[in-house]
Amino acid sequence: MPQHSPRELPEGDPFGADTLPYGVFSTAGEPGRRRIGVRYGAHVLDAAAAAAAHGSAYAPLLDAPTLNPLMAAGRDVWRAVRAEIRGWLDGPHFHALDDVTLHLPFEVADYVDFYASEHHATNVGRIFRPDGDALTPNWKHLPIGYHGRAGTVVVSGTDVVRPSGQRKAPADAAPSFGPSLRLDIEAEIGFVVGTPAQAPVPLEDFREHVFGVCLLNDWSARDIQAWEYVPLGPFLGKSFATSVSAWITPLDAFDEARTAPPERTHPLLPYLDDAKAEPGGIDLRIEVRINGEVVSRPPFSAMYWTAAQQLAHMTVNGATLRTGDLYASGTVSGPEPDQLGCLLELTKGKGPWLADGDEVTLTAWAPGPDGTRIGLGEVTGRILPAR
Repeated sequence: MPQHSPRELPEGDPFGADTLPYGVFSTAGEPGRRRIGVRYGAHVLDAAAAAAAHGSAYAPLLDAPTLNPLMAAGRDVWRAVRAEIRGWLDGPHFHALDDVTLHLPFEVADYVDFYASEHHATNVGRIFRPDGDALTPNWKHLPIGYHGRAGTVVVSGTDVVRPSGQRKAPADAAPSFGPSLRLDIEAEIGFVVGTPAQAPVPLEDFREHVFGVCLLNDWSARDIQAWEYVPLGPFLGKSFATSVSAWITPLDAFDEARTAPPERTHPLLPYLDDAKAEPGGIDLRIEVRINGEVVSRPPFSAMYWTAAQQLAHMTVNGATLRTGDLYASGTVSGPEPDQLGCLLELTKGKGPWLADGDEVTLTAWAPGPDGTRIGLGEVTGRILPAR
């Protein structure tokens, strides 16, 4: 086959000049040297080498082993670097994507997971609380979330070991210990914080603090979760692994995909009221595959709570933001049977669940300028047996 230039992208490639996601890579020739790359089609632009060759003032930020220094530099720098990168796409500093090793692109400071889909929350409530209200009384008034474990966030392609823990079905006389029998996925969107903050972040400052967007799979052990989650919520059932894409797509790449969230059914307190704010939803179309078979296509546009509202709520009590903070949308589910973002919903809690050896892959895209597509890097993980 003829060798094509990285500039010759196939029609419809979601990783064109309007996307340009950031990652961290190394090569076989320099396996110990990690530096920042930018995906362009099926190639990776060595941003550090290109910046040095062009005498860019931002070369030190791009020669870092993580995205954190670039993310901490703030939105003006993010926009300037992105503009310069577009001018480097005709240069020689490319590697084939298949020839590089991708790494976790940023050092995760804190991790928070939300519960922002009304469809998901309603479906799960009916399964977990069949005799009670599907939604808790607070759900329409604030974005519910929990503080997860940053140390078990892993990059796409990392195998996931089946977790063990306590389990107790309603008919069991006592809890037992062993590998999870109800291992599940959660198809989510992650938001990566760049600029830190020492005070609450209002809705209108969302763009000043969020660097980019990624796909995320918050693996869940439903039997461990069901036994432990009352009264304090998720813990061991969630903290064993969270998979993220190797690519972080800049927030500004989604301007064409902005959309209004679903109609609010309850009045919101002023710090969450986005009635006069820019549209806070994003029209992201997610696809979930298990062992190559499509099982769901959840629409992110259906999410009740927006990422800007989540950030405002996460900081309103005075909690600070740090560069590298990661917060996730919670499971993305739509109103249709083929739009559910986890097996718990897809099977109404009955299974089948993930088996050892199963491989789960999430992909997603959003509408871009002039009919283009904006891509999110895939998230893949394979289940290994419990240790």
